[in-house]
Amino acid sequence: MLTLSEVNSISGEEGDFEVSITSHPRYVDVDKCIACGLCAEKCPKKVPNEYDGSLANRKAIYVQYAQAVPLKYAIDPEHCIKLNKGKCGICEKKCPTGAINYEDTKKEISLNVGAVVLSQGSETFDPAVHDTFGYKKYPNIVTSLEFERILSASGPYGGHLVRPSDKQEPEKIAWLQCIGSRDEHMGARGYCSAVCCTYAVKEAMLAKEHCKHDLDTAIFYIDIRTNGKDFEKYYNRAKDEMGVRFVKSKVTGAPPVDGTGKHLIRYIDESGKRCEEEFDMVVLSVGLGATARGAELGRKLGIELNHYNFAASSSFAPVSSSVAGIYVCGAFQGPKDIPSSVIDSSAAAGVVGSRLSNARWTRTRAKEMPKEKNVIGDPPRIGVFVCCCGTNIAGVVDVPNVVEYAKTLPGVVYAEQNMFSCSQDSQDKMAQVIQDQGLNRIVVAACTPKTHEPLFQETLQNAGINKYLFEMVNIRNQDSWVHKNNPEAATQKARDLVGMSVAKAARIEPLKEPVLEINQRAMVIGGGVAGMTAAENMALQGYGVDLVERDTVLGGNARNLPETWRGEDVQEFISGLAGRIESNANIAVHLNSTIKNVDGFVGDFKTTIESHGQQSTLEHGVAVIASGASEYKPVDQYLYGKDQRVITGQELQKRLVDNDPSIGRANCAVFIQCVGSRIAERPYCSKLCCTQSIKSALELKKRKPEMDVFVLYRDMRPYGLREDLYREARAGGIKFVRYDFDKGLAVEAEDNTLKIGFRDLALRRSMSLSPDLVVLASAVVREKNDPLARFFKVTQNDDGFFVEAHLKLRPVDFATDGVFLCGLAHGPKPLDESIAQAQAAAARAVTLLSAKNISVSGTVAQVTPSLCASCGVCVSVCPYSAPRISEKTDKAEIQSALCKGCGLCVASCRSGAIELKGFGNGQIMSMIDASMAN
Repeated sequence: MLTLSEVNSISGEEGDFEVSITSHPRYVDVDKCIACGLCAEKCPKKVPNEYDGSLANRKAIYVQYAQAVPLKYAIDPEHCIKLNKGKCGICEKKCPTGAINYEDTKKEISLNVGAVVLSQGSETFDPAVHDTFGYKKYPNIVTSLEFERILSASGPYGGHLVRPSDKQEPEKIAWLQCIGSRDEHMGARGYCSAVCCTYAVKEAMLAKEHCKHDLDTAIFYIDIRTNGKDFEKYYNRAKDEMGVRFVKSKVTGAPPVDGTGKHLIRYIDESGKRCEEEFDMVVLSVGLGATARGAELGRKLGIELNHYNFAASSSFAPVSSSVAGIYVCGAFQGPKDIPSSVIDSSAAAGVVGSRLSNARWTRTRAKEMPKEKNVIGDPPRIGVFVCCCGTNIAGVVDVPNVVEYAKTLPGVVYAEQNMFSCSQDSQDKMAQVIQDQGLNRIVVAACTPKTHEPLFQETLQNAGINKYLFEMVNIRNQDSWVHKNNPEAATQKARDLVGMSVAKAARIEPLKEPVLEINQRAMVIGGGVAGMTAAENMALQGYGVDLVERDTVLGGNARNLPETWRGEDVQEFISGLAGRIESNANIAVHLNSTIKNVDGFVGDFKTTIESHGQQSTLEHGVAVIASGASEYKPVDQYLYGKDQRVITGQELQKRLVDNDPSIGRANCAVFIQCVGSRIAERPYCSKLCCTQSIKSALELKKRKPEMDVFVLYRDMRPYGLREDLYREARAGGIKFVRYDFDKGLAVEAEDNTLKIGFRDLALRRSMSLSPDLVVLASAVVREKNDPLARFFKVTQNDDGFFVEAHLKLRPVDFATDGVFLCGLAHGPKPLDESIAQAQAAAARAVTLLSAKNISVSGTVAQVTPSLCASCGVCVSVCPYSAPRISEKTDKAEIQSALCKGCGLCVASCRSGAIELKGFGNGQIMSMIDASMAN
């Protein structure tokens, strides 16, 4: 890992690049620095802290933020007194390890690599450059990133929501959307930044949660674009449950109200009325843009950039740049959120893997772990580490009090507090303390084990003790966050929780993890674009793939699409991809096939498929679900199915592919958006409909320029760079009309003439159109009780889409090991995003296929056969099908590879025959006894 480094040039070709890098001086030896902070504590030079939006100061020697990687200090050469004037040197005197090196110089490094991935990110728009609202002139006008830091417990105000001007709690806050986005004025950007609407909704909700009083929050917007998976539900919750106000408007100014620190928001509402309203704070929702440094490097490397200086890529190869062997991901391609960036990064890794598969394992070194110490029979020597988590915990809980209490508990021989227990220096220190103190049980009181337990378990392994000799207490989410207004009670609860965990820790024993061999063959379910892409990627990496498709041909929904939103020929792409799939020796294609049953677990699945009336069993180590979705058919709505002139968006696309002559006979076409989406039955945005309607409307205009084309909408959502297409459509004469959804919209036929009646929100009057063609932008829908969910023990949400393991951290994984997802099965998305997600799913699947064998969790259920009544309750309640009745003993047994340690079977067993390792009856009862004692 090379920090403070930049690429100068790349020469050579794919498979053999020479990369020239300049590594700038840190002036701190990373091998010696222990991040104790003594240097910064004594440094006399204060400078504005860029990370906090200059709302607070930092020192000239600093770490950018408390959980930086690597957590090592660096000297700012522009502000250091010693480096600029030759005086001071206090940090060198105070450093206990001699890590300061004022003589450090930049170094030139050359690397030989086979591929390059550029993920240079983006920067936020600076509203001070072309000042409109008084940013930087008035302290209570802040950007969204600055507001994030205000809300953060590690931010300039310790997580207290106060105005920068007087540190008083605001009563009203306004968010102004599209600052530096969707704007063609000087210095702004013409595209939608894609993330701003959702983060404004999040900030408004968090702000209300931070305040003791009923905070008034208002978001002034052009269009609300919450089009990510489940984002619409988030928006509805903010509006309907949290009371966040949404004001569709055009803001003309935000002048100060003299002497009060308030600002007067002047705006024109959607009816054209001029309005004014005072607010204590104004948050500017700033957009994302390409960095000048990133654009410069792109040009230096010969990479094609678009007119916004983002890396250009095609819809069919979304992470490939114009230079072979150089790949791009994240916001360097265009504005995008965290889940999309994580998917892109895995996709880039997957594509690189397919190009460099011959080099796999050639430079790999196995990590050497110390021999595990046998502690069975040894008396407990418990170490307790209590985390401050910045001020997330310490701002509420009296951490030193909890540490002193822990020292009094039976079996505890060591206890200390950490600022951030998860930081690298704390981890290194913890491993050393375990060895020095001879600890054999560890309790960490910090945040959630859901995200951090594996990190601490790895620390135990590095110290030579079994990873299951560990207990984690959540005193953040379950304590300081929920009792923030009662520090005394929160401190007592933290003591109680620590006491309970120490009592359990004294009884825990080391567990062993079963090792499973991986069948190095994959199954992909679904032969659409996502499924074919995933199959091809894994096949190119050398793994056998069974591709199962229930239709008689490959291609899925994409067979109905003429072009992408960028104008690329979809049919040509589908034909080429299907041809490559069918000719690839590593891929077995099973058409007209359905899944009938699935047995087994990660590394050893046995799937029964039925093809042409014949059943066969396929064995594979991993599975990728790319089973797609379908277009909603609005039967009994808008005369669909009763009048041939009323069709869905996909049906129009199909007619365009087939060059249907009926298209040319229409003189007026009307698109109706959100048909079946954003309603109580389907409270989600189908994401691709707006762009698809705009693209189709432009195609109609192209084929018949004199045709009148209208789009009736609620919010237009051509997010990201698709905004250019929206602007082109408006300039091309396509008329966009926002109608009153609450008043409804009717399509009727009178004397063979179609009539659409609706209420125009801008004109505030009822309107009528008489089109020759009505196009319904129908929802993307999924089967709600998909048998695949039962077969693979995976989850669907209320809308029928499959649920990923974690929205941000594991967006293409299922909670069930060895099963991955991509495409429309995951959620509505356009073609380019489906392809990227398929490449990401393949990359994640290959992490298992390439491993050959894996360890699975030791926290699994176990059965005492002599107590088992063979009632089968455990078999019926387990969502993962881990218990089964043994044919040999007629007693229940647990398939450890399938068990997730949820404990349902334990709680359901009527005879007490099942116990969960690590959560035995004695261990649980000891926790209960400890809680009663306190």
